[in-house]
Amino acid sequence: MSQQNRPVRGDHPYEQEITSTDEHEERAGRSLITTDHDVIRQWAEERQARPSTVPGTEHDGRAGVLRFDFPGYGGGDLEEISWDDWFRTFDERGLNFIYQEHRKDGKPSNFFRLENPDREDA
Repeated sequence: MSQQNRPVRGDHPYEQEITSTDEHEERAGRSLITTDHDVIRQWAEERQARPSTVPGTEHDGRAGVLRFDFPGYGGGDLEEISWDDWFRTFDERGLNFIYQEHRKDGKPSNFFRLENPDREDA
């Protein structure tokens, strides 16, 4: 079951919520948040980033810590996984994707983090 359009969970007063690939930042440097698979995949593919996980962190045959492997950033310690596995894990954990499209200076940004709104220490 795809949860591609599940709502963002948690309180996010400083992030602009993005719900489709047609929406973009209000201004460069703005923090954005989404759970939309198309938005996440488009963002990663524009940066030639591949869905990945940290080897040794898997649980019961499922992907462990989720990452993106960006070309030229030494992702040798990451293991590439399929988009289906990446998104299955993302949805099962109820994660939010917090990211930037551009830095304040207007250059493309690779900043992202995955947030679990159920974790009190996050």
